[in-house]
Amino acid sequence: MRLRERLRYWFDGTMDRGTPALIGWLALASAALIVAVASLVVLFTDEDTEAHGGWLGVAWMSLLRTLDPGTMGGDTGRPVFLALMLTVTIGGIFIVSALIGVLTAGLNARIERLRKGKSKLFERGHTIVLGWSEQIFTVIEELVEANQSERRSCVVVLADHDKIDMEDQIRARVPATGRTRVICRSGNPLKRADLELVSPDTSKAIMVLPPANPDEADTMVIKTLLVLNNRSWRGTRPHVVAAVQDSDNLAAARLAAGEHGLVIDADDIAVRFIVQSHRQAGLSTVCNEVLSFYGNEFYICAEPSLTGVTYGEALHRYELGVPAGLRRASGEVLVNPPSDTVIGDGDGVIVLAEDDLFIRLADRRPAQIVEEALACAHDRARAPERTLLIGWNGRVPKIIDLLDSFTEPGSELDIAASHCPEAATQERRRNLTVAHKHCRPTSRRSLEALDPGGYQHVLVLSDERADPEQADNHTLVTLLHLRDIEDRLGDPYSIVTEMNEDSNREVAQVTKADDFIVSSKLISLLLTQLTENRHLHDVLIDLFDPAGSEIYLKPATRYLNPGADANFTTLIEAARRHGETALGYRLNAQRDDSPSYGVHLNPPKSAPLSLHEDDHVIVLAEEA
Repeated sequence: MRLRERLRYWFDGTMDRGTPALIGWLALASAALIVAVASLVVLFTDEDTEAHGGWLGVAWMSLLRTLDPGTMGGDTGRPVFLALMLTVTIGGIFIVSALIGVLTAGLNARIERLRKGKSKLFERGHTIVLGWSEQIFTVIEELVEANQSERRSCVVVLADHDKIDMEDQIRARVPATGRTRVICRSGNPLKRADLELVSPDTSKAIMVLPPANPDEADTMVIKTLLVLNNRSWRGTRPHVVAAVQDSDNLAAARLAAGEHGLVIDADDIAVRFIVQSHRQAGLSTVCNEVLSFYGNEFYICAEPSLTGVTYGEALHRYELGVPAGLRRASGEVLVNPPSDTVIGDGDGVIVLAEDDLFIRLADRRPAQIVEEALACAHDRARAPERTLLIGWNGRVPKIIDLLDSFTEPGSELDIAASHCPEAATQERRRNLTVAHKHCRPTSRRSLEALDPGGYQHVLVLSDERADPEQADNHTLVTLLHLRDIEDRLGDPYSIVTEMNEDSNREVAQVTKADDFIVSSKLISLLLTQLTENRHLHDVLIDLFDPAGSEIYLKPATRYLNPGADANFTTLIEAARRHGETALGYRLNAQRDDSPSYGVHLNPPKSAPLSLHEDDHVIVLAEEA
C-alpha cells in the first residue's frame, strides 16, 4: 500500500508539470496500446500478421488507426484481427481526444500568460519605464519623437496593471509611434522576478515614474531605486532617472539611486518655474519647447575646430543652431559664460537646435550685423511689484521665499484664499510684504472685491485638497472671471495659472491667460530629456536656478530699435554686448496663436527681422 501511495504521489507530481508532462503521458499510453495490440495480433493471427508485413507492419497500422479512426474502414481479415484493430481505434479516439484537450488547455494558458504580460523580453538598447500614471503618455510621446531619426527603437513599460488595458490606453492616447515599438509587461517593479521580465541588463536607460497616489509616490520611487541599485548587473549599467515630489525626500532618494541614478526635485523645480513664469509672460511656452523633443532642444556637441575660440566668437560661427554654453572636459557646465571664455580642448558646446542633425558650423561668412539697428537703450531700474496669489497649496511657502529673493524691496504679495496659515503673513522678509485676503476663487463678487486691477501679476494656484479634475474645473471658472475683469479694466495684469492635467490646459486656452503651468508635464519632459542624455542634467537644472543664468523674455527695445530692419545675427550680437545669449524672440501680435504663441526659437540667422515695442527677446541671462 505504501508503494502504491508513493507511485500515486510521483504520478501527481509529473502531472503538475503542465502541458509537456501531459503530452508525454499520452504519448506513452499510445505507445503501450500500439505495442500491446501489435503483439496480440502476432500471437493470435499468424496469417494476418504475414499479410501485413509482420510485427512492424501491424504496429504501423495500429498507429494510423490510433491517429485516424477512419483508417479502419477498409480492414479485412479474421474476427480476432478486426477486433484488435477496433480496440486500438477506440483507444486512439480517447487518446487523441485527450491530446486535443491538453493542447487546447496549454495553448489557452500560454495565450493567457501572454495577455498578462508575463513573458520575458529579449531586446537591446531599449528604454524602460517603471510605473504607471498620467505622465506615461507624455513620456512615450516624447520618446517616440526623440527616436524619429533611429532605424528602430523600443520603449518598454513595466507596471502593476493589466497588459491589455495599458496597451489599449497607450494606443488611444499615442496612436502614432512611428518606428518605435511600445511593449507593455505586467508586474511589480519592486519584485526582482518581475523586473527581469523587461531585460534591464541590456537596456540603455531606466525611468522611474511615481504612482498616481501622491501619498505613496516618493516611498515607491525610493524603494524602486533601492531595488535597482542593489541588483547584480551584467555588462554596462544603464543610467536611472527619477523624481521625488517632496523636497525632504530628495537626499534619501539620491542615496537609494547611487552614482548611476539621477533624481530631481519635482516640487522645487515646479516652484521655480511658477515664480519665474509669473513675472515673464510666455516663459512656459519657451520652456515647454526647450524641454520637449518637438521643436528645439539642447544638445552637447564636440567641435574640435572651435578649440581656442572664445564663446563670444563662437556665437557667430554656427549656420544652424544657437550656442547656449559650454561643457568643459572635466564635466563642468557653463550656461551663458562670459564672451571672453576660451573653448578648450575636449570641451563641448551646448547648442539649441531642432535636432542634432541640424547643427552645422558656417562654411562662409555669417550674415551681416546691422549696426544701425542696435539699440542704445539702458536697462530700466526695477520697481517694486504687487502680486496677487489666488488659492493655497503646499507650494505656497516656497513660492513666497523664492519671490522674496527675486523682487525689489517694497514689493507686495497678497494671498487670496479661504484659508492661510498665520505664519505665512507674520514672518518678516527682506523684500516682500505678505498679506492674506479672504476669497472664494470661483466667486465673481469675491474676485472683484480684491481689486485685481491694482496688481501687475496674478497667479492662480491649484487646490491640492480637491480631486485634480475638480480642481482644474474650479481653476477654469476663476480664469474666466479674471479674464473678463481684465478686459473691462484694459489688460492691466498678467495671469499665470497652475493646472493639473494637460488636457484641461488645452480647454483653458479660451481664457487667453498668459501662461499655463502643468507641473506634472514639465517634470515628465525633464525626465525624458535626462533619459536620452544624462549630461543635460546640469544644463537644465541651471536654467531653473536663480543663482545661475536663466531664460528671460526681455523687451525688444533693449536690443534693437523699434521697427528697424535687422536679422537674428544682429540680435545675437546685441545680446552678446549685454553679456547675454539670444535664443529667439516672441512677437506680441502672435501671442494668442497656438501652438507657438508668438515664440520663435533658433530662427534663421540671415532672415529679415523687425521687432516692435511690445515684442520680447528670449535670452539667457543672470538677472532680469
